[in-house]
Amino acid sequence: MVDSEMVLTGQTLAYTSYCIVIILLVGWFSFKVTGRGEAIPVKPKLFYAFVIFLAALGVSLHMVTYNTIPWAKMDLNRDDYTPDKTFVIKVKDHQFIMPEEKLVINVNDNVLFDVQSEDLTYGFGLFRQDHSMMFQMQVVPGHRNDLLWHFDRPGTYTIRSTEYSGPRGINMVLKDAVQVVPSGSAN
Repeated sequence: MVDSEMVLTGQTLAYTSYCIVIILLVGWFSFKVTGRGEAIPVKPKLFYAFVIFLAALGVSLHMVTYNTIPWAKMDLNRDDYTPDKTFVIKVKDHQFIMPEEKLVINVNDNVLFDVQSEDLTYGFGLFRQDHSMMFQMQVVPGHRNDLLWHFDRPGTYTIRSTEYSGPRGINMVLKDAVQVVPSGSAN
């Protein structure tokens, strides 16, 4: 699975380039329309070519980046995947109630996080050591809240609530709660 950090970097570059092209073309178009105090007529063909170019560029950018999202294939074909491990995590009274003190996962495992809220809407996010988010989901009481993820490298991760659930929600952090180890090391 492609790492979400790489996806974010690629999409940042692609969309920044797209925005720069749009800004330059709008500036050029504005200059042509206003001139130096005199209005210079812009032919309709040129205007529509400009709009079609921007639309084609935007659509093609979305088509190219669609398949780079690491979890899209797994989510779209969920029935084709069987989790190697499933962790049922309860959330109540601004606390994560874990099945184990530390969730140990083998590299290349598909893991299903089944998170169940008993009172409020919470968030469930997994964060890297540098505090960047690996993934997150909203946890709504009375609904199915699960996420299937493929872990492709070792690491230690922190669980945090990513949804505002009142002032006490700020303390919903389980530092180093998930450990991904080389294959065969976890029970």
